[in-house]
Amino acid sequence: MPKKVDHQERRRLIADALMRVAADQGLEAVSLRHVAAAAGVSTGLVQHYFRTKDEMMTFALSVVRERSRTRLTEAIGRLGDDPPARLLLRTLIVALLPLGEQSRENGRVALAFLAYTAVRPEAASSLRRDTTAMLRFIAGLLPGPAPAAAAANLLALMEGLGVYLLCGHYSPDQALAALDAHLDLQFPG
Repeated sequence: MPKKVDHQERRRLIADALMRVAADQGLEAVSLRHVAAAAGVSTGLVQHYFRTKDEMMTFALSVVRERSRTRLTEAIGRLGDDPPARLLLRTLIVALLPLGEQSRENGRVALAFLAYTAVRPEAASSLRRDTTAMLRFIAGLLPGPAPAAAAANLLALMEGLGVYLLCGHYSPDQALAALDAHLDLQFPG
């Protein structure tokens, strides 16, 4: 009797290997051969699931997005029903910032994917949709006369803090202090 293969699980195994290679060596080191070695499978098996590096990258990007959504959902779920807007925003941003070892690894991969999509607009469409949805959500929580502009500022602050954390320019405490100072401006009193 032939062995049953979970194809989605195999694709995730390969995506996880891609992310390990990208986190450890940078996205430029990602190749079918390197990913196969990191996954402990043959290059042929990787090619069976992904004909090209771009296909593999697109799938891995969807895994990163899914993991981010899961972290957000769990963090926000812990707040209970109807949390105050400031707390909800802080929780959302803290869940996305690379503050711990696992989130730093995810952040390095996310930053590499961002650079990857900068030169491949077709790969960036899902990120644009996510960003648009995030901006709308944040704007809906912010008080004041220009919530869309304030949401864009807050998202830019989050991205900048993420890069500073990844590069070692800010400690987690410094990043959280900057975030809290900005939220204090948005939610005075």
